[in-house]
Amino acid sequence: MGKKKINIAMIGGGFMGKAHSNAWRRVSEFFDTEFEPVLKVIAGNKTPLEDFAKRWGYEEVTYDWRTIMERDDIDVVDIGTPTFEHKEMAIAAAKAGKHIVCEKPFTLTYADALEVVDAVEKAGVVHYLNHNYRRAPAVAYAKQMIEEGRLGTIYHWRGAYLQDWITDPNFPLSWQLQKDKAGGGPLFDLSSHAVDLARYLIGEPEAVTAVNKTFIKKRPLPGVGATAFTAGTGASATEFGDVEVDDASFAVVEFANGALGSIESSRFAVGRKNYNYFEVYGSKGAIIFNLERMNELQYLDFTHDSKEQGFRTIMVTESDHPYVSAWWPPGHIIGYEHTFVNAFNDFLNAVAGKGTVKPDFHDGAQIIRILEAMRKSSDEGRRVAVSEIE
Repeated sequence: MGKKKINIAMIGGGFMGKAHSNAWRRVSEFFDTEFEPVLKVIAGNKTPLEDFAKRWGYEEVTYDWRTIMERDDIDVVDIGTPTFEHKEMAIAAAKAGKHIVCEKPFTLTYADALEVVDAVEKAGVVHYLNHNYRRAPAVAYAKQMIEEGRLGTIYHWRGAYLQDWITDPNFPLSWQLQKDKAGGGPLFDLSSHAVDLARYLIGEPEAVTAVNKTFIKKRPLPGVGATAFTAGTGASATEFGDVEVDDASFAVVEFANGALGSIESSRFAVGRKNYNYFEVYGSKGAIIFNLERMNELQYLDFTHDSKEQGFRTIMVTESDHPYVSAWWPPGHIIGYEHTFVNAFNDFLNAVAGKGTVKPDFHDGAQIIRILEAMRKSSDEGRRVAVSEIE
């Protein structure tokens, strides 16, 4: 008897559409899932999607995402669109009884996030917010080490997510630089990942003190078909618009369990392409992770004699490391795209009733709440308790 089919509707055919489509195609090949995903329909805006559908195996294309919600043959709605579209799409999917995968950042505001949470709770559907870096085996193993007490009492968290793709002042005013479409700059785009990892590994932030900065105030208007990393055709060299979001965000984070941390994010860190990095320091040891070396975890055992102490590299590629047994023999590394496959396996298990999947939309709302607290702190020049955001 074959696996049960589960029909996927993907909204968005860009960078995330590609990453998600690959994961849906591969997940049942590498993991022993109850379901076999079927790429039923790809939905988007006016950007042609026929070639995308053919490449990835979608059966249909639509330019009206609302029609997906009316169909009885769609089981999962996967939202990979710009942030400003998430709320309406997620609420519509919940009301239609569809299970939901949604890309981060979750929503533009905490108030919007609470509306989405209310919708999925009333509908009783499975909901997953795709912070895929939790599914890097090294990150999941770091979580395991912390839970086992290998680091003792946690004192410090240092998180940084650094990129450099808009350092050119002639880079156009894409949607990521408009507050009503993105919510924030790296504060929302990158710090959201760092906040998720901090909550996952350390605990709940209680208060923040932050400074956000916009270095380039005006940028040329984008051309037709502009994406996150391209200017599009006919980009303006003479017409400019205001940059409405931050270019960098630095924050001190106070955790409810007493730990102290920092979170940095920037799109002006020259030479950094996708530098997602964290350090955790405890009474018994420390760990360091760098996404650019994502199969490695640096570990210091502070219980060793001082003359033998030092960070050592753990290659997180053994079959008993998290997720690794689904992939290759020991020592054979995996990459960025595998984190999505790992995540979608967990999602399908939740749909099958085998536990829950995290982060969910409750987590997403709390992440946005923390980011709003950071923005409020920067705007008002003071320490802000997360509970102030209502």
